[in-house]
Amino acid sequence: MSALQPATPPAAASGWSERWARQVDRWMTSPALGRWAGRSVFTRWLVRRRSRELFDLMAGFVHSQVLLGCVRLQLFERLAQRPHTLEEIAARARVPAPHLQRLLDSAVALRLLEPRGERRYGLGPLGAPLAVHAGIRDMVEHNATLYRDLHDPLALLRDPDGAQMHAWWPYTDHQDGSAQPAAPSDQFARYSALMASSQRFVIDEMLDSHDFSRHRQVLDVGGGLGGWVCALARRYPHLSLMHLDLPPVSALAAQRIASDGLSARIACHPGSFLHDPLPRGADLVTLVRVAHDHPDAAVRRLLRAIHDALPVGGELLLAEPMAEVDGQPATPDPYFHFYLLAMGSGRLRTPAELMHLMTEAGFEGVRRLSGHQPVHATLLSGQKTRCLPLEPGTSVNKE
Repeated sequence: MSALQPATPPAAASGWSERWARQVDRWMTSPALGRWAGRSVFTRWLVRRRSRELFDLMAGFVHSQVLLGCVRLQLFERLAQRPHTLEEIAARARVPAPHLQRLLDSAVALRLLEPRGERRYGLGPLGAPLAVHAGIRDMVEHNATLYRDLHDPLALLRDPDGAQMHAWWPYTDHQDGSAQPAAPSDQFARYSALMASSQRFVIDEMLDSHDFSRHRQVLDVGGGLGGWVCALARRYPHLSLMHLDLPPVSALAAQRIASDGLSARIACHPGSFLHDPLPRGADLVTLVRVAHDHPDAAVRRLLRAIHDALPVGGELLLAEPMAEVDGQPATPDPYFHFYLLAMGSGRLRTPAELMHLMTEAGFEGVRRLSGHQPVHATLLSGQKTRCLPLEPGTSVNKE
């Protein structure tokens, strides 16, 4: 597994800016100045806001466990049907009502639930999406394993290979390129089902951000259970589609595609995108939540293979969560940094890093597409404008 590296080395601070930063540090850590700022009408609002933010950081684990408790009680789905009283929820949960009330009142404070008349509880503004989207609930439950790995964050940093999350990730052991993954088929099925469940938001983002009507054939690399190609086929009836993933996953995808009645339009190609030639003929290749699961060497190899497989004028559309989407570290970044570390492969990259890797592979006009929800996925596109010389030892794929 490649080590997590910063996007760029920190720039050396100039003399005056470093001196200013140190002075600010002294002010911010001064007890006397802190007491004055807390009393001043001009600054106490800032002190209070930062105190709340710091408390939220300290209490974040409790907040996540409140969310997990609500998910395990299926509260969001039940309250979407009608509000419930404390006694009704307690009877179904088999939890003493006084104890359960602590959970429900905590969920109200987090805006997951809200009190209704006659001592009832209903959905809050943050609980409504959880009632509608099973993928979010599945990820909340899945994250319980990540929380166990993070009970000692330093232990995880020192020995990521000991993480329990490894049991979810079927590709870890062979990401150095030495051999095709050899995990049990049920492990592929479990992980692929989780990714399919949580993919809905990314699919919507992609459909809204790119004009697929101008394409003829699309290849989805690392396509999981085929949710993306099925959605694309339903939205654009003129498209011919191809799906590539490892044989155990490809077999599951073929079953889903057949059940959706789309087998005539979507061809499944079992194989490894790190070791096998990519299918030819597509004028657009999509790469959805794949690159961040792999180290740089594998991503470079994959991007070059995609470039080679495309005709001149063909395009690559890459979609995944990215770090520092707006030029500054963002609150979702810590989650993905530690999630990928515990999984055992890959890392979170900035748009600039991925754009550089795409350009390095031969793509031109690489750009970021506008989107509505970058926390779900940021989209990059690039075009093949010319053929590159073959690398030494590479044979031409004439499929």
